[in-house]
Amino acid sequence: MPFSENKNQPESTLKTSVGHVKLKNPVMLASGTAGHGIEFSSFVDLSELGAIVVKSLSVYPWEGNPAPRVHETPAGMINSVGLQGPGLSEWAETEMPNLIDLGATIVLSIWGRSIEEYQEAAKFCRDLPREVVAVEVNVSCPNVEDRGRIFAHSATMTRSVLAATESVNRPRWAKLSPNTTDLVEIAHAAIEGGADALTLVNTLLGMVIDIETGRPLLGAGGGGLSGPAIRPVAVRSVFDVRKALPDIPIIGVGGIASSVHALEFMMAGANAIQIGTANFADPRISKKVIKGLSRWCRKNSVSQLAAIVGKSQTSLAPE
Repeated sequence: MPFSENKNQPESTLKTSVGHVKLKNPVMLASGTAGHGIEFSSFVDLSELGAIVVKSLSVYPWEGNPAPRVHETPAGMINSVGLQGPGLSEWAETEMPNLIDLGATIVLSIWGRSIEEYQEAAKFCRDLPREVVAVEVNVSCPNVEDRGRIFAHSATMTRSVLAATESVNRPRWAKLSPNTTDLVEIAHAAIEGGADALTLVNTLLGMVIDIETGRPLLGAGGGGLSGPAIRPVAVRSVFDVRKALPDIPIIGVGGIASSVHALEFMMAGANAIQIGTANFADPRISKKVIKGLSRWCRKNSVSQLAAIVGKSQTSLAPE
């Protein structure tokens, strides 16, 4: 039965839980699109967001890939930034205090080129302040010890990475790749390794070619496609994993640019969402999505947004 309008509905709460992590609303800024977070403070009150997922960081500083790194596509963008970052120690010293002062709820994203690097990154996280409410483990990275194979394309390696990050001393969210036919199996493996929640999904593999030179337009060759083009893929990923793992918290991400998109992800099974590429077009989009969700809840007599999570699961699964 469709939701019905009730104009007398009191202000709905958007409070959201991702496992043991309590958020004031389900809207987060996705890793890699919000810089270190402070860049958005002139556009939105960071304390009003559910959380900010900072740019993925490793133990060591990393220069990233050669330029050019970003190219616009008809329905989004493709990037090959290459996880450039100052390293965890520098971030904690220079960037984290600014976010804390602004009242931001922080999710730290970590990555590594080997199991050992993930382990080192996790150890660094143990003593971070309580404002860092969770650690998102980005497993969509090449494993230098396995001929550059992506960790998130292997259930065994995904399980190993999550097991290696046990020492973070706070909830872990495994960010998984859509570039596999084994996503549900890999999601199971992440949970078996100790993940408390799943972030679905990272970018799709893509490439653009300069027809004048015959060479890829990005300095590293291929890149990751994000934005509206990947939204149906991301929604399907959330739906399939929610069906297989009905009790596991899921964060949906991929092409979200409105409250309608956020609701679509939540009805597919996401407990919360992250906004990525849309931030580049409109750095205030997160605030607009929060307001849109609140309006929708009032209009449809939904007192707790969590009530709609997985609503689409009651219908027939897609073929």
